[in-house]
Amino acid sequence: MIELTDTNSSAIAAAFVHGRTQAGSPAMGMVMTLVIVVDEDVADDAMEAARAASQEHPARVLGVIVGDGRGAAHVNAQVGIGSGWIGETALIRLSGQVVKHADSVVLPLLLPDSPVAVWWPSNPPADPAADPLGALATRRITDAAAASSGKTLAIYSQCESYAPGNTDLAWTRITAWRALLAASLDQHPLKVRRASITSERISPSADLLGAWLSDRLKVPVDRANSSGPGITEVVLETKEGPIRITRTDGKLATFSSPGRPDRPIALKRRDLPELLAEELRRLDEDNVYAATARRLVALGKKK
Repeated sequence: MIELTDTNSSAIAAAFVHGRTQAGSPAMGMVMTLVIVVDEDVADDAMEAARAASQEHPARVLGVIVGDGRGAAHVNAQVGIGSGWIGETALIRLSGQVVKHADSVVLPLLLPDSPVAVWWPSNPPADPAADPLGALATRRITDAAAASSGKTLAIYSQCESYAPGNTDLAWTRITAWRALLAASLDQHPLKVRRASITSERISPSADLLGAWLSDRLKVPVDRANSSGPGITEVVLETKEGPIRITRTDGKLATFSSPGRPDRPIALKRRDLPELLAEELRRLDEDNVYAATARRLVALGKKK
């Protein structure tokens, strides 16, 4: 790990070159740049999640901690290669006037001719695509569930400001739920009359799942509360009886359908590195998420 004090982008880039040379690997095979805009108190956890995700997506990972904007400009950085990273990493701390120009520090450090993803582990901007750092990216990842307050408002805000390339980890968390529900209707091609979701009272993922069901099935979707964890049950009502997926422990679900015996299904709540790795697999627009975001906003306006 190379410590740089009162530094600049050129010195950080030179440290990357020096580190690669010392490691005997001038070309690290990196496929993207991942920029993490993070608060100091969650920086270690976010960088650890990125390190795990880098096993699947070798990347230059730039952690950016935006500090106090008062006083003289200071840029400090820790630059490293190896130590479990598949690629390069820099944790950059900004303070003073440079806080207002974080993009000018990051821009020279982006890998040329490769995709850029920006991830806000907590408290994302209301409009990520309009954010100076977000504007550099082809993929912008937020997490409404990690907002310090107003999680429901946070997911509505993200959906309202949706732009191509935006996504939220609240959406990623329901990938397995959506796959199971779609498969259940493939097995039982029945007309769904109504749906219901039971979850923790505040659950951005449940909000998105309800909007997705409403958009795809064009049926009313009811919400009920449980003690969790997360989403605990989804029911699709049909004329032959309910199709039901129940998960009370966050690990194993029970799948029930008309005329067939109940069966267990693995439905484990996934950790942060898995969620991040999934979102980094696709860097084009997610049209299904776009449609779901529009439906969630439309449903919110009806209330």
